[in-house]
Amino acid sequence: MKILVTGGAGFIGSAVVRQAIARGDSVVNLDVLTYAACLENVAEAAKSPNYVLEQVDICDRAEVDRVFAEHQPDAVMHLAAESHVDRSIDGPGDFIHTNLVGTFNLLEAARSYWLGNGKPETFRFHHISTDEVFGSLGPAGLFTEDSPYDPRSPYSASKAGSDHLVRAWAETYGLPVVLTNCSNNYGPYQFPEKLVPVVILNALQNKPIPVYGAGENIRDWLYVEDHATALIQCLNKGKLGRSYNIGGFNEVRNIDLVHKLCAILDELRPGPAPYRDLITLVTDRPGHDQRYAIDASRIADELGWTPSVTVDEGLRLTVQWYLDNADWWQALLDRQGVGQRLGTG
Repeated sequence: MKILVTGGAGFIGSAVVRQAIARGDSVVNLDVLTYAACLENVAEAAKSPNYVLEQVDICDRAEVDRVFAEHQPDAVMHLAAESHVDRSIDGPGDFIHTNLVGTFNLLEAARSYWLGNGKPETFRFHHISTDEVFGSLGPAGLFTEDSPYDPRSPYSASKAGSDHLVRAWAETYGLPVVLTNCSNNYGPYQFPEKLVPVVILNALQNKPIPVYGAGENIRDWLYVEDHATALIQCLNKGKLGRSYNIGGFNEVRNIDLVHKLCAILDELRPGPAPYRDLITLVTDRPGHDQRYAIDASRIADELGWTPSVTVDEGLRLTVQWYLDNADWWQALLDRQGVGQRLGTG
């Protein structure tokens, strides 16, 4: 099929692009190329005649309409979003604009295209979202697809709003949609401002490794290649109007995750002292959710997907990738403001 992937030069989007091209699909990568995008992420895929890049802002309706008309996609995978919680605290406007207005524009463009082509039964609009829309869990329990929405940050509120828009367009206009909500992703090509790459790259540069609060916050960690596989599975086999939670079954406290990364680095790239000596506890992020954990039984039961990579396997693969690809991350670190934990004042 021909898939219009928004945000295909970003972290998760580029993993989807790489896998889709490898499967033999055609991909139109619609990406405005913000600070977090990197065309190196899709350099191999770009060699394929089945790949096209459109540098377009999803908030530019006329250009989005042009892309639909020119490329005639069979499906949309909507990953374009502002996604960093710290940045949303520091400057929420961009998140409202891209995640809400941009999603609205894309839905309207997709609806117009779908109607204009006679409502093809094979068309799909797949909206990719986050478990953060559900808020914070206590020490027990899991997020399910029926969990109430309770976003706590400007980022999660903007993503919750975009989820509601997609459902509304399905109910009101009959647009054929599928939704997914995922847990914390990590892996190769992750922009160096999220926790895992910050730990790795600060350690390699002998800089303090910042950990919010006491590091007691718990996340369910999902290897990005597993996530991309699940997304393609949902696009192809997901039931219309259905949502699917995608998780890694890898709950880990932030401080324990940092210790795991330090231990792997001690083994693979020993320094003058244990890397855990660089760990520095910093003032906690405002409204920092305590725990996220996903019940991914629906996607397992209905679509046959389960994660293939444990957190220990995935962290080792990730550390090795960053060690082997210094040219990629050094170019990004040279940009102003990269490699920091932002938004805490």
